[in-house]
Amino acid sequence: MASEADDIIHQPLRLKIMAALNSLPPRESLEFTKLKSIVNATDGNLGAHIATLERADYITVEKDFVGKKPRTRVFITRQGRKAFVQHVAYLQEILADAISK
Repeated sequence: MASEADDIIHQPLRLKIMAALNSLPPRESLEFTKLKSIVNATDGNLGAHIATLERADYITVEKDFVGKKPRTRVFITRQGRKAFVQHVAYLQEILADAISK
């Protein structure tokens, strides 16, 4: 196999987060509440996984206010897209090997 697993993305909830963000056009984001709904996570669990992805420079987080209401937006970085594509290639290789046997 040419590709390797990305230990940061490999965790199931982080894989879902990255898949949701990777489906967006460049420079678009998902609000925390929408991402939470998509990946079916609690606030605390999602927050912890977002922090891990942010430390790896796979995502960026922007916090601001809409009126008086706080808003958290999550963006995938260029490095995050590249890492996601490589991890998906790794998973596809595993599936291709399993199917060809």
